[in-house]
Amino acid sequence: MTFILEIKRSSGLRFRRVLNETPVSVLRLPRGPEPNSRGFDPTSPRFIALCPTTLPSSSSSSGSADEEEQRLRAELRERFLRTLLLMTGKRVRFDMHEHVRVHARFGASDIDVLNLQVCDLETPLGVQREALLRSQDVIACSFEV
Repeated sequence: MTFILEIKRSSGLRFRRVLNETPVSVLRLPRGPEPNSRGFDPTSPRFIALCPTTLPSSSSSSGSADEEEQRLRAELRERFLRTLLLMTGKRVRFDMHEHVRVHARFGASDIDVLNLQVCDLETPLGVQREALLRSQDVIACSFEV
């Protein structure tokens, strides 16, 4: 299927762009251990193979290694959340896929940081007063302190 995007400018010029629809494969993940669960059983072989712990642990000190990893993860999470708070209301540059760079004033994010709410989003096609950016599309963001 082919789509044609036609843009008409105030000067009377028309730009046409042909967009080809590319088939995209869909990855269906199995359900978690509970019907409303968001993850997998951490003791399952699949979870252990796909999500190994970041710190090596031996059988004798697995409890202390787990506590240390949890402490480090909590510290990183706290730093990330403080950075989000610091970004609020500031002009942020977002580097996105396909070499797209946009600027916007950061507003907020949802609890899972899946969406970022921004204001005055400057895109190559123009300025959007309010917008939501999917965090999956954002490669990096930067702002001045």
